[in-house]
Amino acid sequence: MPTLTIHDRTATGRPVGSFPLQVPDRLTVRELIVLRVRDEVARHNLTTTEPFQGLVTPIADETALNGGPRIRDRRVDWRAQADVALDAFGRNGFFVLVDGHQATSLDEEVALSTAPDVAFVRLVPLVGG
Repeated sequence: MPTLTIHDRTATGRPVGSFPLQVPDRLTVRELIVLRVRDEVARHNLTTTEPFQGLVTPIADETALNGGPRIRDRRVDWRAQADVALDAFGRNGFFVLVDGHQATSLDEEVALSTAPDVAFVRLVPLVGG
């Protein structure tokens, strides 16, 4: 599978991070979101002492950011995170740009064989899972 670089941006377009992700040549926006969330949760679960840095902030980490206690060594459930992310996409909590084109549907097919620029632009903080 080819490796794609995913870029995260703020609503103003400011880059806030990037990471590589292995993806098939063709997939839907839904599959891209799920692969992204599953990958970032897997990386986080290898070192659970750090706050989660991903598309969706788990509820316990959000509580800690707001002054509450942080649950150490808490494993994050990628399925719950993916459900929150897919729901947020449908509510315009973030959008996905592929080579400058905004994906409008979770079922939209994306061809990634030409190594396009893929960006996730967060419009609001995503919490849940």
